[in-house]
Amino acid sequence: MTRVTGWSRQAWLVAIATLSFGAVAVALVTQHMFDMQPCPWCVLQRLVFVAVGVLALAGLAWRTPLSQRALPLLLLLLCSAGVAAALWQHFVAAANASCNLTLADRIISGLQLDALLPSVFQATATCADAAVKLAGVPYEFWSLTVFVAIEAAALVLLVRLRAQPINAALR
Repeated sequence: MTRVTGWSRQAWLVAIATLSFGAVAVALVTQHMFDMQPCPWCVLQRLVFVAVGVLALAGLAWRTPLSQRALPLLLLLLCSAGVAAALWQHFVAAANASCNLTLADRIISGLQLDALLPSVFQATATCADAAVKLAGVPYEFWSLTVFVAIEAAALVLLVRLRAQPINAALR
C-alpha cells in the first residue's frame, strides 16, 4: 500500500470524496434549511464536486499504473474548473442581475441535470441574489477553499507517485 505523507492512497481518496460530497451536503442544507438559494454558478460548482467525489471513489477500485498517475491529474483539472467557477461567480457573475444563458446555465441545462434532480441541480436564484455570506465570508470562497484543499491533496498524490517507480505505485 502506497503511503503518502503518512496516509495511504486510499485514505487520501476517501478524504477527497468525503470533502467533495460534504461540500454538496452543506450546500443542500443551506439551501433547503436556511433558504440560501443557488444560482447557476453555485450549481455548476456542485456538479464539479460530485464529479470529483465520483472520480475519487472510482480511483479506489481503478488501480492500474496508468490510473495511479492519471487520477491526480484529472482531479487537478476538475478542481481547477471549480476554482475558476467560484472566482467567476464572485468577481463577474455576482455583479449581474441575471445568470441566464451564461456558461454555467448552459452546462446545467444542456446536461438536463436541473430536470433530472432539481432539488440538487436546479438554480433558483439570480447571481446577484445568490451573492451571500456565510460566517462573514462570501459563500463561493468556502467552495473555493474546498477546491484548493482537494487540489493540494491531488498534488501530494501526484508528487509522491512521481517519485516512485510505476510497479511500486501498486503496492
